[in-house]
Amino acid sequence: MKCIKTVKFKIKIADKSFSDTISIYNKALSYIINAIENEWVIISTLSTEKEQLNYIEKLIHGTKKNKAKYDFDSRFYKFPSYLRRAASSEALGAVKSYHSNLNNYLNKKAQYEAKGKTLRDKPPTLGIIRYSFPVFYKGNMFERTGNNTAKIKVYKNNDWVWHNIKFKTDNLKNRDMTNFKEMNPSLVKSGKKYYLYFTYEKEIKFKNTPLKDRTIISVDLGLTNSAVCSAMKYEGTVIGRLFINQPIEKDRLFHKINKLAKTQRISGNGRKPNIWRKINNIKNQIINDTVHQIIEFAKSYDADVIVFEHLGKLQSKGNYARRTRIKLQFWAKQTIQKKVYDIAHSYGIRVSWINPKNSSALAFDGTGKVVRNNKKDICEFTTGKKYHADLNASYNIGARYFIREILNPLVEKKRLQYQAKVPEIAARSQQTLSTLISLVKAMQSQCGCVA
Repeated sequence: MKCIKTVKFKIKIADKSFSDTISIYNKALSYIINAIENEWVIISTLSTEKEQLNYIEKLIHGTKKNKAKYDFDSRFYKFPSYLRRAASSEALGAVKSYHSNLNNYLNKKAQYEAKGKTLRDKPPTLGIIRYSFPVFYKGNMFERTGNNTAKIKVYKNNDWVWHNIKFKTDNLKNRDMTNFKEMNPSLVKSGKKYYLYFTYEKEIKFKNTPLKDRTIISVDLGLTNSAVCSAMKYEGTVIGRLFINQPIEKDRLFHKINKLAKTQRISGNGRKPNIWRKINNIKNQIINDTVHQIIEFAKSYDADVIVFEHLGKLQSKGNYARRTRIKLQFWAKQTIQKKVYDIAHSYGIRVSWINPKNSSALAFDGTGKVVRNNKKDICEFTTGKKYHADLNASYNIGARYFIREILNPLVEKKRLQYQAKVPEIAARSQQTLSTLISLVKAMQSQCGCVA
């Protein structure tokens, strides 16, 4: 599997030719999209993408042995060949996407008409006018002349010429990207600034540790803590714990949300961009710090898998401030899981999800339902024992992962034999850490060894 990361470097001194280059590229892209759409009846019959691109090349680019049907070469004089092929590939993808959406629309319309109904959805349209950014292929369009200097080929004074640039560099060691391969950059305009977006690739091999030797990190994205992590082994042994919380940032976040709610009451439901900007900045700080700590915790225990709960549907009740806090917390959980997924893969660590039902409601020792206090941070078992609520949930999350991995490869007869000894494995929503421990003991007693 390939791990791909993108890093942007700001170009220090912008030039008008950058804007002209992006503009001429998008005009060429629109021209090629229009040509592909006109010839789609023939292009769609070609079996491979390589054959389709070769056919498009012959349509728009003339040679001694080929007379082009479209006057692309005269309209876009000296247009670089690598840039033309990049535009052709992007244009082909746009037209393919349009026709795929169109077919889906027509099929849906036919289904509605068969039932005597009218489909009110609008048919898809092909966007001819685009705003994309050109890729500068190394050697043909881009050449490094130093660590933070290079020359790129740009459209200037009605010609394509080499232009020297300086850009800010970034220490890739801080991003753990020393073994990544640098790919071709893109010239991107953001606001009034220009950047080089470099893509870095690395071939990743996931760990294939046997289940009995596997170490996992179970993560509960809780209510009171940003996350609670437990490092767990196959037998249910917990070898490490981590509580992640940002009390200062959360206090600032809740203060800003309350300020936003007060402003809404006074001035109505208009947008408050300045307050929302501060809220989003604090939220992003909490997210990034949580992700970083989860990854570092997984690396410290040489973990094979990071396990999360599947996030349910968003349910927000209460006043405006409370609803906003719940929404931000839900969105933050989604972003944390996505970022951990991307970063963990770069270290060869897998990410898995389990059924979240009752993971927090059941005691890890198998004594049944728990009761939480008003702050929701402490839960009380039926035996009177009090425990950290999110830590209890993280134990059950890790246990459910191992139970699933143990049971999935088993034949039905074997599964029923273990189910007779450990009835809780029949329903995933009832599985706890004690279920895993009982299951492993049952397997050991039956075969005399750890499976």
